[in-house]
Amino acid sequence: MPILQALGPSAGRASPPPQTSRATIARRDVAAPMPTLEWNEEVAHDTAHLYERVRAVIPAVEWPFFAPYIKAINALKRERNAVILAHNYQTPEIYNCVADFVGDSLQLAREAMKVDADIIVQCGVHFMAETSKILNPDKTVLIPDLKAGCSLASSITGADVRLLRAKFPGVPVVAYVNTSAEVKAEVDICCTSSNALEVVESLGADTVIFLPDQYLAKYVAAHTKVKIISWHGACEVHERFTADELRHYREGDPSLKIIAHPECPPDVLEEADYTGSTAGMIEWVRNKRPRRVVMVTECSMADNVQAELPDVEFVRPCNLCPHMKRITLPKILDSLVYLKEEVVIDPAIAARARRSVERMVSLKR
Repeated sequence: MPILQALGPSAGRASPPPQTSRATIARRDVAAPMPTLEWNEEVAHDTAHLYERVRAVIPAVEWPFFAPYIKAINALKRERNAVILAHNYQTPEIYNCVADFVGDSLQLAREAMKVDADIIVQCGVHFMAETSKILNPDKTVLIPDLKAGCSLASSITGADVRLLRAKFPGVPVVAYVNTSAEVKAEVDICCTSSNALEVVESLGADTVIFLPDQYLAKYVAAHTKVKIISWHGACEVHERFTADELRHYREGDPSLKIIAHPECPPDVLEEADYTGSTAGMIEWVRNKRPRRVVMVTECSMADNVQAELPDVEFVRPCNLCPHMKRITLPKILDSLVYLKEEVVIDPAIAARARRSVERMVSLKR
């Protein structure tokens, strides 16, 4: 089914800066001592098992910088009763060495509902931290850098959703999880790239408003009879890939496998052997074990899968997410030492947003 109508700005807009809680500022006096960050024999011994996980993607010369932070973060997590949730786009030293749970947005949302900890440190972008807070209103949720945003989340506001509802009365609204809490509060249900089609069809409607990713909307529309009204948002990472680029890779090696994220433009997806969420892409490589593969998504994910599957050669068209790369080991350590930066959501907005997120999480994959 083709897109019925596409609406929205031609370019993303800046979102208002996220809030920092007064509680965070008030708790600065309970900061933990900053650990000594020295590379020595003890640190080398205590982190050797972790280096084995990333040996294929982190040169030995870099490990003496990472290791003291990794040891300090893992010790402070225990002291603070904290857990770290890390998205698949985090760098290998975070993903493999300090994270307690890793995955795509849906996996992390599900884990956030189950964690038994006082503090959640979200190693991802701001909407992910908001989602964790929405699902855990009584826990402290920290993000190591408040400026870790998202071009999709900044492309639409709650006011935009209200205008869409007025323009299309009675039409259900699905929001990609890559949206702010205020947007989630205005919609009927959220989705991720792994369950977007299932969510759209679960509503039992002949027409659905799908926002804000225009390319994921086109992907869903191509696989359903439901009429889709879309929004003109896009991921600044996936939008940069081109079909010509992928054809060039394939010309050099016809046996090369190409797997792509549905946030990519349609002509890119036409070149792919498989299209799916980040979790789906990882599982595809695990199961298929191709000799050479291009993962058409954020570059660090290839490093993380390479660490697990060193026998697979990854050809990297390396588009990095500038927002994900704001999250670093030093910032994670600062977040745990000083309990910053805390994600705070207006309780009324959070309560309404929780309904749409919980509806998403409760659907079976």
